[in-house]
Amino acid sequence: MAGLVPPATATKTETSTPKPKEEEKVDYMNLPCPIPYEEIHREALMSLKPELFEGLRFDFTKGINQKFSLSHSVFMGPTEIPSQSTETIKIPTANYEFGANYIDPNLMLIGRVLTDGRVNARVKCDLTDNLSLKANAQLTNEPHMSHGMFNFDYKGKDYRTQFQFGNGALLGASYIQSVTSHLSLGGEVFWAGQHRKSGIGYAARYETDKMVATGQVASTGMVALSYVQKLSEKVSLATDFMYNYMSRDVTSSVGYDYILRQCRLRGKIDSNGCTAAYLEERLNLGLNFILSAEIDHRKKDYKFGFGLTVG
Repeated sequence: MAGLVPPATATKTETSTPKPKEEEKVDYMNLPCPIPYEEIHREALMSLKPELFEGLRFDFTKGINQKFSLSHSVFMGPTEIPSQSTETIKIPTANYEFGANYIDPNLMLIGRVLTDGRVNARVKCDLTDNLSLKANAQLTNEPHMSHGMFNFDYKGKDYRTQFQFGNGALLGASYIQSVTSHLSLGGEVFWAGQHRKSGIGYAARYETDKMVATGQVASTGMVALSYVQKLSEKVSLATDFMYNYMSRDVTSSVGYDYILRQCRLRGKIDSNGCTAAYLEERLNLGLNFILSAEIDHRKKDYKFGFGLTVG
């Protein structure tokens, strides 16, 4: 009789044994296209480097048609001037900025004129589906302060490359390649003919649905590390580490980015004792209220600003 009893215990043990998890196979012939080399720290910069300001800012944008719009900006606040003492010296300033924008799926033209004599221009043109041209220029009354830059960006299937040309005999090139579905590696070289300086750099970026980790090193002495953890679709934490092994300067910071239903709140604190917060609240459709605050305990410098954006 004992031999006729089915081995139920053994069968249960075999079915309950967990199977080893198969490793994710990488399809090297179908890798994603990475982000541009100059934007590898994009998520960390969005959280840790908001557009802080001091004083009053008012921005108004009026759409003429679907592609063309005009903008008016007024800024009133102090401007810091260089000083040999540790105290920060500020002088009150105010300026007005007029802008014109033309935005098309294949062409973007942006121009700005300020009351202090500066003229800024930006151009982005998609020459083909993979090749685009970017140009930035600034004209000013101050000698040797005007500059211009041309960028040619080529987007491949799993790589990106960029060539830069600027005044002062500035030449540069960068390349970034997806190695796996999450990891991309890249490098850059540049030559500043006016200053007789050259440099080379390397970068790595690892990205998943929950985190982004980046690292960058250059022959100029810069070492930059950043990490962003996405707690949810609306909350993320970020940290970065900056080190210059030539000047021995070290700075690290931690921050947060919280997107609510009607507002977005960002803040940070760094190793120099500087604390900052930036709030963007949508009061109505096309109407945003902005609060900016920054406290530097070491320099005893306190900055507060508020603004309004219409359009």
